[in-house]
Amino acid sequence: MTAPAHERTSDDLIKAEEPVLAHNYHPLPVVVARAEGTWVEDVEGRRYLDMLAGYSALNFGHRHPALIEAAHRQLDRLTLTSRAFHNDRLAEFAERLAELTGLDMVLPMNTGAEAVESGIKVARKWAYDVKGVPADQATIVVAAENFHGRTTTIVSFSTDETARAGFGPFTPGFRIVPYNDLAALEEAVDETTAAVLLEPIQGEAGVVIPDEGYLAGVRELTRRKGCLFIADEIQSGLGRTGRTLAVEHEGVVPDVLLLGKALGGGIVPVSAVVARREVLGVLHPGEHGSTFGGNPLAAAVGTAVVELLETGEFQRRAAELGQVLHGGLAELVGRGVSGFRARGLWAGVDVDPAIGTGREISERLMREGVLVKDTHGSTIRLAPPLTITAEELRSALGALEKVLGAAG
Repeated sequence: MTAPAHERTSDDLIKAEEPVLAHNYHPLPVVVARAEGTWVEDVEGRRYLDMLAGYSALNFGHRHPALIEAAHRQLDRLTLTSRAFHNDRLAEFAERLAELTGLDMVLPMNTGAEAVESGIKVARKWAYDVKGVPADQATIVVAAENFHGRTTTIVSFSTDETARAGFGPFTPGFRIVPYNDLAALEEAVDETTAAVLLEPIQGEAGVVIPDEGYLAGVRELTRRKGCLFIADEIQSGLGRTGRTLAVEHEGVVPDVLLLGKALGGGIVPVSAVVARREVLGVLHPGEHGSTFGGNPLAAAVGTAVVELLETGEFQRRAAELGQVLHGGLAELVGRGVSGFRARGLWAGVDVDPAIGTGREISERLMREGVLVKDTHGSTIRLAPPLTITAEELRSALGALEKVLGAAG
């Protein structure tokens, strides 16, 4: 008979997963049982500072009181109707999200990958109905080293062989160009191009920030060439970089915006395609849908997230504490850190490979009570909740300094 979770140790629970869970993840060996704010606690009661925040899904920390309250209130009333009927929470969510982003219409979905897939469908439909691209000839231009999700269509235009190998045949209709290269983009866009789909900052690639002017150049190019600019802000958006959206650093408004992760407040999966009316207006009943997309619980939590962002507090915190993060990492360059890229409370840190892989550094930090996640090679990502304090942030940087010093 299976023992209840509260009677098992961390080791017991990790071993119990092995035969019954698909091995599509390689988590750090920590079993989280409780969380509050920027801190999590494992089964044995050990506390850790969360410097990953669920890949930015927890921008407002674990169990933010306003978000938990909104969820509780809605759980007592109504959780799901499907889109076969209207519900009383969806209109306000869509209105406020459109206003926050400066766009017109919202297509509510659940996961980030669903938002990307939906954005691709909308762009193709727009290309046929509005631009006049011949049937089944629409193309979408994307950037190398991208990460937009794990579905078969999305991995079709990935350059990460781990994500692609063994999952073909792949979906056609995509052209891949180097990131941060306007000349290559110009050459790839032609009369069949429905859209250019980019991350304003490439997260999975190691928080890669393009040169100043790149996003503005993409906006100008797509406008001139008559195609859409789709900005995937699923990780970079909703306060992470010190602005509501990362594209705001260059004053850019895309035609289509993809949101997710933090939009659900770390409580429920919520994503959205937000776009100009003439773009999302190409969809008609029966052409796209989701049973759970726009459900009342998601809309209630999503509205509470938008309310938090409307104050500007979290954007300001990310900008101000981002300076602390940037300064602390700069002091470690040449002392185990070979380089880093940071914007707001988001950083990709390249550790000297002689000191260890990203995985090894993450495990050593875990033993110091700090949780981060590695990406390619010896790079780790830092993305703490925007509720973190300066003292907590300096403590995490101190732990990184200690780990690097001990390894060196």
